[in-house]
Amino acid sequence: MKIDLSDTTASKINKALVQGRRAIGTPAVGMVLTMVIVTDEENAYDSIKAAEEASHEHPSRTLVVIKRHARTPRDRTRSHLDAEVRVGADAGTGETVILRMYGEVSDHADSVVLPLLLPDAPVVVWWPVEAPENPSKDPLGALAQRRITDLYTTETPLADLEVRARSYAPGDTDLAWTRLTPWRSMLAAALDQARVPIVSAVVEAEADNPAAELLARWLEARLHVTAERVVTAGPVVTGVRLGTENGEIVIDRPEGPLATLSLPGQPSRTLALKVRTTSELIAEELRRLDQDEMYAVALRGEATKETPDHV
Repeated sequence: MKIDLSDTTASKINKALVQGRRAIGTPAVGMVLTMVIVTDEENAYDSIKAAEEASHEHPSRTLVVIKRHARTPRDRTRSHLDAEVRVGADAGTGETVILRMYGEVSDHADSVVLPLLLPDAPVVVWWPVEAPENPSKDPLGALAQRRITDLYTTETPLADLEVRARSYAPGDTDLAWTRLTPWRSMLAAALDQARVPIVSAVVEAEADNPAAELLARWLEARLHVTAERVVTAGPVVTGVRLGTENGEIVIDRPEGPLATLSLPGQPSRTLALKVRTTSELIAEELRRLDQDEMYAVALRGEATKETPDHV
Protein backbone atom coordinates (compact mmCIF):
# COMPACT_ATOMS: atom_id res chain seq x y z
CA MET A 1 0.00 0.00 0.00
CA LYS A 2 1.31 3.45 -0.91
CA ILE A 3 0.10 6.83 0.35
CA ASP A 4 1.37 10.04 -1.30
CA LEU A 5 1.46 13.25 0.74
CA SER A 6 2.27 16.66 -0.75
CA ASP A 7 3.44 19.68 1.25
CA THR A 8 3.01 17.68 4.43
CA THR A 9 4.26 17.50 8.03
CA ALA A 10 5.65 14.81 10.33
CA SER A 11 2.32 14.68 12.17
CA LYS A 12 0.42 13.93 8.95
CA ILE A 13 2.99 11.28 8.02
CA ASN A 14 2.51 9.53 11.36
CA LYS A 15 -1.26 9.54 10.80
CA ALA A 16 -0.74 8.05 7.34
CA LEU A 17 1.38 5.27 8.84
CA VAL A 18 -1.37 4.42 11.32
CA GLN A 19 -3.95 4.55 8.52
CA GLY A 20 -1.86 2.24 6.35
CA ARG A 21 -1.31 -0.30 9.13
CA ARG A 22 -5.01 -0.39 9.91
CA ALA A 23 -5.89 -0.84 6.25
CA ILE A 24 -3.71 -3.94 5.88
CA GLY A 25 -4.05 -5.19 9.46
CA THR A 26 -0.34 -5.03 10.31
CA PRO A 27 0.86 -3.89 13.79
CA ALA A 28 4.01 -1.84 14.34
CA VAL A 29 5.17 -3.76 17.41
CA GLY A 30 7.16 -6.27 15.32
CA MET A 31 9.68 -3.68 14.12
CA VAL A 32 12.99 -3.71 15.96
CA LEU A 33 14.71 -0.49 14.81
CA THR A 34 14.55 2.64 12.68
CA MET A 35 16.79 2.82 9.63
CA VAL A 36 17.44 6.32 8.29
CA ILE A 37 18.88 6.42 4.76
CA VAL A 38 20.34 9.75 3.65
CA THR A 39 20.80 9.73 -0.11
CA ASP A 40 20.05 11.51 -3.37
CA GLU A 41 17.38 10.78 -5.95
CA GLU A 42 19.78 8.93 -8.22
CA ASN A 43 20.77 6.36 -5.59
CA ALA A 44 17.47 6.17 -3.70
CA TYR A 45 16.02 3.18 -5.57
CA ASP A 46 18.98 0.85 -4.97
CA SER A 47 19.29 1.96 -1.34
CA ILE A 48 15.60 1.38 -0.62
CA LYS A 49 15.73 -2.02 -2.30
CA ALA A 50 18.73 -3.08 -0.20
CA ALA A 51 17.04 -1.89 3.01
CA GLU A 52 13.81 -3.70 2.16
CA GLU A 53 15.71 -6.95 1.52
CA ALA A 54 17.57 -6.54 4.82
CA SER A 55 14.24 -5.93 6.58
CA HIS A 56 13.30 -9.59 6.05
CA GLU A 57 15.89 -10.34 8.73
CA HIS A 58 15.47 -7.11 10.70
CA PRO A 59 11.91 -5.69 10.44
CA SER A 60 12.29 -1.93 10.63
CA ARG A 61 10.84 1.46 9.83
CA THR A 62 12.92 2.90 7.02
CA LEU A 63 13.05 6.68 6.64
CA VAL A 64 14.62 7.81 3.37
CA VAL A 65 15.84 11.42 3.43
CA ILE A 66 16.23 12.97 -0.04
CA LYS A 67 17.26 16.62 -0.15
CA ARG A 68 16.08 18.03 -3.47
CA HIS A 69 18.00 20.80 -5.20
CA ALA A 70 16.11 23.97 -5.97
CA ARG A 71 15.51 24.59 -9.68
CA THR A 72 14.34 28.20 -9.44
CA PRO A 73 14.86 31.11 -7.00
CA ARG A 74 11.26 30.55 -5.83
CA ASP A 75 12.09 26.94 -4.96
CA ARG A 76 14.99 28.10 -2.82
CA THR A 77 12.72 30.27 -0.71
CA ARG A 78 9.72 27.91 -0.61
CA SER A 79 10.27 25.29 2.06
CA HIS A 80 8.12 22.16 1.90
CA LEU A 81 8.10 18.42 2.46
CA ASP A 82 6.65 15.70 0.23
CA ALA A 83 6.34 12.13 1.47
CA GLU A 84 5.54 8.69 0.15
CA VAL A 85 4.39 6.19 2.79
CA ARG A 86 4.73 2.48 2.02
CA VAL A 87 3.39 -0.34 4.18
CA GLY A 88 2.74 -4.03 3.61
CA ALA A 89 4.11 -5.73 0.51
CA ASP A 90 5.45 -2.40 -0.83
CA ALA A 91 7.84 -2.05 2.14
CA GLY A 92 9.40 -5.44 2.77
CA THR A 93 8.49 -6.60 6.26
CA GLY A 94 8.38 -3.14 7.84
CA GLU A 95 7.45 0.39 6.81
CA THR A 96 9.11 2.81 4.42
CA VAL A 97 8.69 6.59 4.34
CA ILE A 98 10.39 8.51 1.53
CA LEU A 99 10.91 12.13 2.55
CA ARG A 100 11.66 14.63 -0.20
CA MET A 101 12.75 17.93 1.30
CA TYR A 102 12.82 21.27 -0.51
CA GLY A 103 14.19 24.63 0.54
CA GLU A 104 15.06 25.46 4.14
CA VAL A 105 13.50 22.29 5.56
CA SER A 106 16.34 20.28 3.99
CA ASP A 107 18.75 22.05 6.36
CA HIS A 108 16.77 20.76 9.33
CA ALA A 109 16.16 17.15 8.31
CA ASP A 110 16.69 15.96 11.89
CA SER A 111 13.63 17.92 13.07
CA VAL A 112 11.52 16.09 10.47
CA VAL A 113 12.99 12.65 11.21
CA LEU A 114 12.86 12.86 15.02
CA PRO A 115 9.04 12.60 15.39
CA LEU A 116 9.01 9.63 12.98
CA LEU A 117 11.45 7.42 14.92
CA LEU A 118 10.06 4.30 16.52
CA PRO A 119 9.82 4.88 20.29
CA ASP A 120 12.37 3.05 22.46
CA ALA A 121 14.02 1.42 19.45
CA PRO A 122 17.62 1.73 18.17
CA VAL A 123 18.35 4.11 15.30
CA VAL A 124 20.77 3.37 12.47
CA VAL A 125 21.76 6.03 9.91
CA TRP A 126 23.19 4.91 6.57
CA TRP A 127 24.77 7.19 3.96
CA PRO A 128 25.01 5.14 0.73
CA VAL A 129 26.89 8.03 -0.92
CA GLU A 130 28.32 11.40 0.15
CA ALA A 131 28.65 10.83 3.88
CA PRO A 132 29.59 13.77 6.14
CA GLU A 133 33.21 14.08 7.21
CA ASN A 134 32.22 13.52 10.83
CA PRO A 135 29.14 11.24 10.94
CA SER A 136 28.72 11.41 14.72
CA LYS A 137 28.54 15.24 14.64
CA ASP A 138 26.02 15.33 11.80
CA PRO A 139 22.52 16.28 13.06
CA LEU A 140 21.05 13.03 11.74
CA GLY A 141 24.06 10.96 12.80
CA ALA A 142 23.71 12.30 16.35
CA LEU A 143 20.30 10.57 16.57
CA ALA A 144 21.79 7.13 15.90
CA GLN A 145 23.43 4.35 17.86
CA ARG A 146 25.07 3.11 14.64
CA ARG A 147 26.29 5.13 11.66
CA ILE A 148 27.13 3.38 8.38
CA THR A 149 29.18 4.88 5.56
CA ASP A 150 30.73 3.34 2.43
CA LEU A 151 34.21 4.28 1.25
CA TYR A 152 33.59 2.38 -2.00
CA THR A 153 31.36 5.21 -3.22
CA THR A 154 33.87 8.05 -2.81
CA GLU A 155 36.19 9.39 -5.49
CA THR A 156 39.23 9.34 -3.17
CA PRO A 157 38.65 6.34 -0.87
CA LEU A 158 42.10 6.21 0.75
CA ALA A 159 42.12 9.93 1.50
CA ASP A 160 38.59 9.67 2.89
CA LEU A 161 39.69 6.70 5.01
CA GLU A 162 42.13 9.03 6.78
CA VAL A 163 39.26 11.47 7.39
CA ARG A 164 37.21 8.63 8.90
CA ALA A 165 40.12 7.72 11.16
CA ARG A 166 40.41 11.28 12.50
CA SER A 167 36.68 11.68 13.10
CA TYR A 168 35.94 8.15 14.39
CA ALA A 169 33.46 7.86 17.27
CA PRO A 170 32.02 4.70 18.86
CA GLY A 171 29.13 3.55 16.69
CA ASP A 172 30.78 4.44 13.37
CA THR A 173 31.36 1.70 10.80
CA ASP A 174 31.87 1.37 7.06
CA LEU A 175 30.71 -1.18 4.50
CA ALA A 176 34.29 -1.47 3.24
CA TRP A 177 35.03 -3.09 6.61
CA THR A 178 31.89 -5.23 6.52
CA ARG A 179 32.98 -6.68 3.18
CA LEU A 180 36.02 -8.14 4.96
CA THR A 181 34.10 -10.34 7.42
CA PRO A 182 34.55 -13.57 5.37
CA TRP A 183 38.24 -12.79 4.85
CA ARG A 184 38.80 -12.16 8.55
CA SER A 185 36.93 -15.32 9.55
CA MET A 186 38.94 -17.42 7.09
CA LEU A 187 42.24 -15.93 8.21
CA ALA A 188 41.40 -16.49 11.88
CA ALA A 189 40.50 -20.13 11.17
CA ALA A 190 43.74 -20.63 9.21
CA LEU A 191 45.84 -19.20 12.03
CA ASP A 192 44.08 -21.43 14.54
CA GLN A 193 45.14 -24.44 12.46
CA ALA A 194 48.71 -23.33 11.76
CA ARG A 195 49.56 -22.01 15.24
CA VAL A 196 52.94 -20.61 14.17
CA PRO A 197 54.37 -17.09 14.53
CA ILE A 198 53.67 -14.77 11.58
CA VAL A 199 56.74 -12.96 10.30
CA SER A 200 55.35 -11.15 7.25
CA ALA A 201 52.09 -10.24 5.55
CA VAL A 202 51.02 -9.28 2.03
CA VAL A 203 47.59 -8.00 0.93
CA GLU A 204 46.87 -8.16 -2.80
CA ALA A 205 44.07 -6.04 -4.27
CA GLU A 206 43.08 -3.59 -6.98
CA ALA A 207 44.51 -0.09 -6.68
CA ASP A 208 43.04 2.30 -4.07
CA ASN A 209 40.80 -0.36 -2.55
CA PRO A 210 39.67 0.80 0.93
CA ALA A 211 38.83 -2.72 2.15
CA ALA A 212 42.36 -3.88 1.29
CA GLU A 213 43.85 -0.96 3.24
CA LEU A 214 41.66 -1.75 6.27
CA LEU A 215 42.64 -5.42 6.05
CA ALA A 216 46.34 -4.54 5.91
CA ARG A 217 46.03 -2.23 8.93
CA TRP A 218 44.08 -4.88 10.85
CA LEU A 219 46.79 -7.49 10.18
CA GLU A 220 49.51 -5.06 11.24
CA ALA A 221 47.73 -4.21 14.48
CA ARG A 222 46.85 -7.79 15.42
CA LEU A 223 49.95 -9.66 14.20
CA HIS A 224 52.55 -6.91 14.86
CA VAL A 225 54.08 -7.18 11.39
CA THR A 226 54.33 -4.79 8.46
CA ALA A 227 51.80 -5.65 5.77
CA GLU A 228 52.95 -5.11 2.20
CA ARG A 229 50.34 -3.76 -0.23
CA VAL A 230 50.52 -5.32 -3.71
CA VAL A 231 48.39 -3.97 -6.57
CA THR A 232 46.66 -6.54 -8.79
CA ALA A 233 44.05 -6.40 -11.54
CA GLY A 234 41.32 -7.16 -9.00
CA PRO A 235 38.44 -7.36 -8.58
CA VAL A 236 38.60 -5.98 -5.02
CA VAL A 237 40.80 -8.01 -2.62
CA THR A 238 42.37 -10.94 -4.49
CA GLY A 239 44.73 -12.51 -1.96
CA VAL A 240 46.44 -12.51 1.43
CA ARG A 241 49.81 -14.12 2.17
CA LEU A 242 51.10 -14.62 5.70
CA GLY A 243 54.72 -15.70 6.02
CA THR A 244 55.85 -18.21 8.67
CA GLU A 245 59.07 -20.12 9.33
CA ASN A 246 57.43 -23.20 7.80
CA GLY A 247 56.07 -21.54 4.65
CA GLU A 248 53.21 -19.29 3.60
CA ILE A 249 49.55 -19.26 4.62
CA VAL A 250 47.76 -18.15 1.45
CA ILE A 251 44.18 -17.23 0.63
CA ASP A 252 43.90 -16.60 -3.10
CA ARG A 253 40.75 -15.38 -4.88
CA PRO A 254 41.71 -13.94 -8.27
CA GLU A 255 38.10 -13.93 -9.50
CA GLY A 256 34.72 -15.55 -8.95
CA PRO A 257 33.04 -16.75 -5.74
CA LEU A 258 35.66 -19.36 -4.76
CA ALA A 259 39.01 -18.99 -2.99
CA THR A 260 41.92 -21.36 -2.44
CA LEU A 261 43.34 -21.77 1.08
CA SER A 262 46.88 -23.13 1.37
CA LEU A 263 48.60 -24.01 4.66
CA PRO A 264 52.21 -25.21 5.06
CA GLY A 265 52.41 -28.99 4.90
CA GLN A 266 48.69 -29.40 4.03
CA PRO A 267 46.84 -29.90 0.75
CA SER A 268 45.09 -26.83 -0.68
CA ARG A 269 41.34 -26.58 -0.28
CA THR A 270 38.62 -24.60 -2.03
CA LEU A 271 36.34 -22.34 0.02
CA ALA A 272 33.39 -20.08 -0.75
CA LEU A 273 34.35 -16.40 -0.70
CA LYS A 274 31.86 -14.51 -2.84
CA VAL A 275 31.43 -10.76 -3.18
CA ARG A 276 28.28 -10.03 -1.16
CA THR A 277 25.39 -7.75 -2.08
CA THR A 278 24.68 -4.46 -0.34
CA SER A 279 21.56 -5.90 1.32
CA GLU A 280 23.67 -8.71 2.83
CA LEU A 281 26.17 -6.18 4.16
CA ILE A 282 23.42 -4.03 5.70
CA ALA A 283 21.78 -7.10 7.27
CA GLU A 284 25.10 -8.03 8.88
CA GLU A 285 25.56 -4.54 10.31
CA LEU A 286 22.07 -4.59 11.83
CA ARG A 287 22.83 -7.81 13.74
CA ARG A 288 24.95 -5.87 16.21
CA LEU A 289 24.36 -2.28 17.22
CA ASP A 290 27.13 -1.88 19.79
CA GLN A 291 30.42 -0.28 18.84
CA ASP A 292 32.71 -2.24 16.52
CA GLU A 293 36.05 -2.18 18.32
CA MET A 294 37.86 -4.12 15.60
CA TYR A 295 36.82 -1.52 13.03
CA ALA A 296 38.40 1.15 15.21
CA VAL A 297 41.59 -0.94 15.40
CA ALA A 298 41.71 -1.37 11.62
CA LEU A 299 40.82 2.26 10.93
CA ARG A 300 43.59 3.60 13.13
CA GLY A 301 46.02 0.77 12.46
CA GLU A 302 46.77 0.29 16.14
CA ALA A 303 45.46 -1.89 18.94
CA THR A 304 43.62 -0.31 21.88
CA LYS A 305 43.45 -1.35 25.50
CA GLU A 306 39.80 -2.30 25.14
CA THR A 307 40.35 -4.76 22.31
CA PRO A 308 41.18 -8.39 23.07
CA ASP A 309 44.61 -9.68 22.06
CA HIS A 310 43.49 -12.03 19.27
CA VAL A 311 42.81 -11.77 15.54
